[in-house]
Amino acid sequence: MKTSHYMALSLTLAAMLAACTQEPPAAPAEAPAEPAPVTEAASVAPAVTTFDVMPVRETVPVASIDDAADDPAIWRNDADPLQSLIIGTDKDAGLNVYGLDGSLKSFFPAGLVNNLDLRAGINVNGADAIVVAASDRNDIMNGVMPLYTLDTAAATLTEIAKVPAEIAEAYGICLYRRPMDAALFAFINDTAGKINQFQIDLSGAAPNATLVRTLSVATQPEGCVVDDRTGLLYVGEEGTGIWRFNAAPDGETTATAFATIDRVTLFDDVEGLTVVPQGDTGGLLLASSQGDNAYVLYDLETMALIARFRVVDNGAGVDGTFETDGLDVMLGDFGPDFPEGIFVAQDGDNMPETQNFKYVSWAAVKTAVGLQ
Repeated sequence: MKTSHYMALSLTLAAMLAACTQEPPAAPAEAPAEPAPVTEAASVAPAVTTFDVMPVRETVPVASIDDAADDPAIWRNDADPLQSLIIGTDKDAGLNVYGLDGSLKSFFPAGLVNNLDLRAGINVNGADAIVVAASDRNDIMNGVMPLYTLDTAAATLTEIAKVPAEIAEAYGICLYRRPMDAALFAFINDTAGKINQFQIDLSGAAPNATLVRTLSVATQPEGCVVDDRTGLLYVGEEGTGIWRFNAAPDGETTATAFATIDRVTLFDDVEGLTVVPQGDTGGLLLASSQGDNAYVLYDLETMALIARFRVVDNGAGVDGTFETDGLDVMLGDFGPDFPEGIFVAQDGDNMPETQNFKYVSWAAVKTAVGLQ
C-alpha cells in the first residue's frame, strides 16, 4: 500500500464507512442523457472533527462584484519558487495572474470564463510551453474552450486558440497530460451533466481539438481533476457527490461513486476538486464541501475519508474562506511561508471587499489534521 502513512489516521473512520451501490442505466456513446453504470459505491461516515487552518495571505480582490472569483490554478517556478504564479478566474471579466505575494501581475479580458486548468511541458508549435484552458460562457448556447500560453517571465497570458466545446453552457474544465506521450486532453462539462473529452494538438501552426468521447452524470457537474499518474478523472456532481472515471480516450465509460453527499461529512455543493499526489499512485483527493464552508480529504486508493478542515481568520488581517468554488494544491517548496506546498482556495465572502483567493501553507494543513 503506497499510502500507508495516511492509513493510521483513516483506520477508525474507515471502519465506520457503509457502502451503497447505484446502478444508473448506461448512456449512449455520443449524447448521453444519463450517467454510466456505477461499479463501486461511495462511503458515508458519521460526523467527524473539522479542524481549523489559518491562511498566510490573500490575493487582491477581483474587479467584478457579487459572485465573481471562481477557480485557481498554480504554476511553480522550480528555479525560483518565490516567482511562482497563480491564475484565477474573474468569471464576469476574465483571467487574473497573481504573484505569490497576492499581487495582481496581469489581467486578460476574456469575458465570462468560469473554470480553468493548466499543464506544463506541452508542445506548442514546436516549443515547450505552459498551456492554460478555460471554460468560456460568453455564449451560453454554444460553449467555447479558449486556450492560452503562460509567459512566466512577464506573468501574462496569450490566447492561441478558441475551439468549440460542442456543448451548450460551458461550466467546468480540467486537463490531462498523458505521461507516456505527453498528449494533452481536456474534459469540459455543461450544466446538464454532459462531459466532453477532447484531444488537443498544438504542435502545428493550426491548433486542433478533436472530440474523442462523451461521458455524463445525471445532474449538474462543475469541478473536475485528472490524476495524470493513474489516468483517473474525478468529477464533482454538485448535488450528489464525486464520481471517478477512466480518463483514457478509449477507456471504459463506467463511473465509480467515489464519495456521496450525506450532509455530515460532505455537503452540497461539491465544486472544487484537486489531487494531492504521494508516490506513484497514492495520495489524497481534496474536495470543497461548499455547504458548510469546509474541505474534505479522501484517500485516493481506498476512497476512505481522511479528515475535514476549514480555513479561518488568521487574526492578522486575512479572513477565512466561505462557500469555496474552485481550489488547487501544489506540493513542493514555495519559499519560507509555504515550505511543503501551497493550497489556494476561492473565498466566496470577502466582505466588505469583492471575492478573492486565499493562500494556505500545505504544511499547516498537514499539521492541523494530523497527516505525516
